Amino acid sequence: MTTLLLSDADVHALLPMPECIEVMADALHQLATGAAVLPLRTVLRLGETANAFAAMPAIVGTGTSASIGAKVITVFPGNEATPFDSHIGVVLLFDPEFGTLLAIADASSITAIRTAAISGLATRVLANEDAHVLAILGAGVLALPHVEAICAVRPITELRIWSRSGAHEGSRAQQFAARAAAAFDIAVSVRDTVADAVRDADVICTITAARTPVLEGRWLRPGAHVNAVGASVRTARELDTSAVRMARFFADRSESVRAESGDFLIPLAEGAIGEDHLRGELGALLAGQAAGRRTRQEITVFKSLGLAVEDVAALRHIHSRALATDRGTRVELGGLRRSQAASAAW
Repeated sequence: MTTLLLSDADVHALLPMPECIEVMADALHQLATGAAVLPLRTVLRLGETANAFAAMPAIVGTGTSASIGAKVITVFPGNEATPFDSHIGVVLLFDPEFGTLLAIADASSITAIRTAAISGLATRVLANEDAHVLAILGAGVLALPHVEAICAVRPITELRIWSRSGAHEGSRAQQFAARAAAAFDIAVSVRDTVADAVRDADVICTITAARTPVLEGRWLRPGAHVNAVGASVRTARELDTSAVRMARFFADRSESVRAESGDFLIPLAEGAIGEDHLRGELGALLAGQAAGRRTRQEITVFKSLGLAVEDVAALRHIHSRALATDRGTRVELGGLRRSQAASAAW
């Protein structure tokens, strides 16, 4: 049985951002319309640290056209200060007819691209159409893909960056700013404070490893859209209570938000919001099952936790393109019955 190994370079070559945004739209639409199976991920915390090992299975589609897969990763938030990504692992894709392993792909690159693509999709659905000032809070591995994704869906002319690394020469924020300026035809600046970065910003992406709020509601302009991406556990949040309370709040998956999102659960525990403050899922907006932005002045928040259907759909697309372009490394991992393997050898 032949399995295709797909490296970081393969993923980047085969999953361009505009295509990934459309792949994510299709996957979330299928989830909203019942054509996907998505249990909550299993997360094992490593001692008293913030580090974790997670398994995320999903089935996208039905019958013989279904895609079966899972992402298996370690999540080490402290890696931001090291040469290593915070998310390291693999995504697996299986054949729905015989259960054979079709592909193994680098999870770090898939996670970075599809996470940014989901933010781009949420921005396309929820932000004002003339949104042109983007603020990125955080300068890690997700930062540059987020600029690419937001620029793909809105006419961005200005990028403002804030990072805990500071604004001094040589900081991660300055390094990110240099890469962004070289990659996109937009004005780029690094700001000393979050308040300065988000002042009058139309779209804000929070992609930090913060456990306490970095973004306050009093800094948000009317009509702003926020993609809250960084915090993914019950005890951590990037948005303060006022930012959540004043916004129409949407998510990638309601069940995940109610189980894992401190951005939602902490204001809920404080009594500042009710269960109905979660207005709907992004897939439901795509399927016409929920209402999104109603006026230009409304503030909207999209809470992204990351779903296995996104990873599996991304790898299905990558695998299809790899076969068409003869990309990837083929390996024999077994899976045939021994008698059949022996016969095949003859």
